Amino acid sequence: MQSMSTAANGLSSHPIVQAPMAGGASCPPLVAAVCEAGGLGFLAGGYKTADGMYQEIKQVRALTRRHFGVNLFMPQTGYVDPAAVEAYRGQLAGEASWYEISLAEEDIIGTSDDGYDAKLAILLEDPVPVVSFTFGCPASAALAALRKAGTYTVVTVTSAEEARSAQRAGADAVCVQGVEAGGHQGTHRDDPQIDGTAAVGLLALVAQVREAVALPIIAAGGVMRGAQIAALLAAGAAAAQLGTAFLACPESGADPVHKKALTDPLFVRTELTRAFSGRPARVLVNRFVREHGPYAPAAYPQVHHLTSGLRKAAAAAGDAQGMALFAGQGHRLARALPAAQLVEVLAAELAEAQSTLKEMQMRSAS
Repeated sequence: MQSMSTAANGLSSHPIVQAPMAGGASCPPLVAAVCEAGGLGFLAGGYKTADGMYQEIKQVRALTRRHFGVNLFMPQTGYVDPAAVEAYRGQLAGEASWYEISLAEEDIIGTSDDGYDAKLAILLEDPVPVVSFTFGCPASAALAALRKAGTYTVVTVTSAEEARSAQRAGADAVCVQGVEAGGHQGTHRDDPQIDGTAAVGLLALVAQVREAVALPIIAAGGVMRGAQIAALLAAGAAAAQLGTAFLACPESGADPVHKKALTDPLFVRTELTRAFSGRPARVLVNRFVREHGPYAPAAYPQVHHLTSGLRKAAAAAGDAQGMALFAGQGHRLARALPAAQLVEVLAAELAEAQSTLKEMQMRSAS
């Protein structure tokens, strides 16, 4: 199994990747702080214009000379039922009235490519060290063009079959996302018929993918401590990707209400829901999820656009019960440390866990 650092000519000092969290959390200050501390920081290209993404790339470059990555959302090509979206609009009418806003009236059916082609063109013209993809696998030609430009490519996968597709297409590595992960599940095919039944836990999934492909694995899903990183490396991963762990950092662009909610005893569990975007995403269970989750259609990103105003209004009001509180299953372990310090703590925990494992192996061998 090829290590990520060897394959990518040394992307980072530590096998610690800061997950690209769309919506503002993965802002340039967070990315740069992680990179400067020896981790691999990632900008989230999703939900931004191509120029907005490029401006953030320039900000990161002004803050660090270290390697960093940019994540893109793949265009969504599945059929979306307009009637289902309109029915959900009716379901949300009470929310709009409560926050005294109007739900998006423009035609949101068809707004499904997230500016992918324009963003890819920018990344080919002015390459960054790493580009990852979520919600699908790019065409072989796109991956080959990025490789020619000197960019290392990573495809997010949630199954061994998706990993095989990424390998066939020519990806340099896969980001293996377990069901524990916060935010959106990066499945290549959004099928509501298998919601909650096909997702696999991270350790089991790493083992499946490791036997299915010969690509380096970045393991993601509920990782909050260095000892977990050690376990994933022992299982065959080259690095671990952490999102929720960095969400609470002061450099994170997440709303303060969101950060506080991660360890608030009021929020006792997470759940996969389509309530906020129309795609399964793991969030802290709040009033919005309980009241609207059962009625949300499989309509991404149309539902995302539909609920955008509601989420912004809830955040402006400081109402955690109406916000999309994306979080992984390990959210109660969040530490509000500066990003650089968190990387250092995770690296120290990793080294301690690996040392302990080595001592145990030596004792058992003697």
